[in-house]
Amino acid sequence: MTNLSGINLNNGSAVGSKREGMDSPSKDLALMPRYEAYKDSYSDYSGLIPCEWKLIPIRAIFEERNEKNTGPKTDHILSVTRDRGVIPYDEKGAIGNNKSEDIERYKLVYENDLVINKMNVVIGSLGLSKYFGALSQVYIVLRPKTKSFNIRYYAYLFHNEPFYKSLIRYCTGIMELRESLNKEQFKQLYLPFPTFEEQTLIANFLDMKTAQIDEAIAIKEQQISLLKERKQIIIQQVVTQGLDPNVPMKDSGVDWIGKIPAHWVLKKIKHVTSKIGSGVTPTGGGSTYLDDGIPLLRSQNIHFDRIDLTDVARISNKTHEGMSNSKVKKGDVLLNITGGSIGRCYYVDSSDEMNVNQHVCIVRPNKIIKTVFLNAVLASEIGQGQIWYFQQGGGREGLNFQALKNFYIALPPEAQQVEIAEYIDELEKEFYSAIQIQLMQIEKLKEYKTTLINSAVTGKIKITPEMVEQ
Repeated sequence: MTNLSGINLNNGSAVGSKREGMDSPSKDLALMPRYEAYKDSYSDYSGLIPCEWKLIPIRAIFEERNEKNTGPKTDHILSVTRDRGVIPYDEKGAIGNNKSEDIERYKLVYENDLVINKMNVVIGSLGLSKYFGALSQVYIVLRPKTKSFNIRYYAYLFHNEPFYKSLIRYCTGIMELRESLNKEQFKQLYLPFPTFEEQTLIANFLDMKTAQIDEAIAIKEQQISLLKERKQIIIQQVVTQGLDPNVPMKDSGVDWIGKIPAHWVLKKIKHVTSKIGSGVTPTGGGSTYLDDGIPLLRSQNIHFDRIDLTDVARISNKTHEGMSNSKVKKGDVLLNITGGSIGRCYYVDSSDEMNVNQHVCIVRPNKIIKTVFLNAVLASEIGQGQIWYFQQGGGREGLNFQALKNFYIALPPEAQQVEIAEYIDELEKEFYSAIQIQLMQIEKLKEYKTTLINSAVTGKIKITPEMVEQ
């Protein structure tokens, strides 16, 4: 079968001694020192804290910065996201609200200010600013009142998941994820107050450890990219050359396909399929969707390695029967033909009743071509290249059926298709397993990072100078 040995899945050497504890995070935490005695903090997010730590209200730690951007003093507009914290507005992409034309109404933010999105704080939209800039009135900007408070320690405390989720009790509004934080109640909230030296030790320790964890995660994400790239290279090879590396070759006559085995034939998709077409959005749109019913597959449900029913829309059986032309059958290949996910495809391996909307095309193979082989060709560089060519060439944001019908496929004899399909099936399983291992390890690292931050900022572990100097 496939040789994955060319991709090093054991990435310990890439991080070296700095990764100590990364492979057994729970053991790493268990071995860390503790304080001698603890007391109740009377808060859900921190529980017990060291006896020598004080508890003081936010209003005693921070003052709110309400300096307006009059002039304006800066045109560097900022935003805040859960995963990246404070970032330049231009980097956030097409998410959230649009910036105002009147930026003089915005608040100024300085480097090392703590910024909180009062509408999205319960999902973690807050962070420490590395920039001087301005942002909208929806944000709360905080700065320490005195030098007794290390802003980096409190940034870790605020971005600690148990802490920001606990703030829901201080929010009001009609939508759970868009409730506004009540500033006055928030300022009454008591926070742990270690000595400044301890705050600094904790912040330095977390800077070091979170950087190591992030590096380990990045390496594993790179391994996943390499695995996917390797899989595509292998599939590209087998759908254009077959399984015999020594097979005689001939020129296909099509530039982007190149040479193919001498006994293969070049066909257009319209000659190897019995149906190419998409569905529609039911009359009434989303209002017709049900909690239980027939799955209506949309572009977000179609991925290169699966059909994902996690967030699938569902329609009534009556609506399904009224859309009989776009009913899905086992063996169909489903292809996204519009939007940012154009080209994603996968085949149906279930006999369950399903339907598709207008953004998903049914490509139904006839007896000449095997489903797995057809899907592999469409997902390969050859298929994706033709999608790009026909989409760009027509200046369209989507792929029309006529263009799709004229796609070229290099077709082996049926017996070879079966062999190739079986090979690809095994290949998919092998790479899926390898990728899942990496994903599970990434998830464990993320969980460890969350637990480590919470343990450090609430005193469940005692950070010593030696731990920072490692």
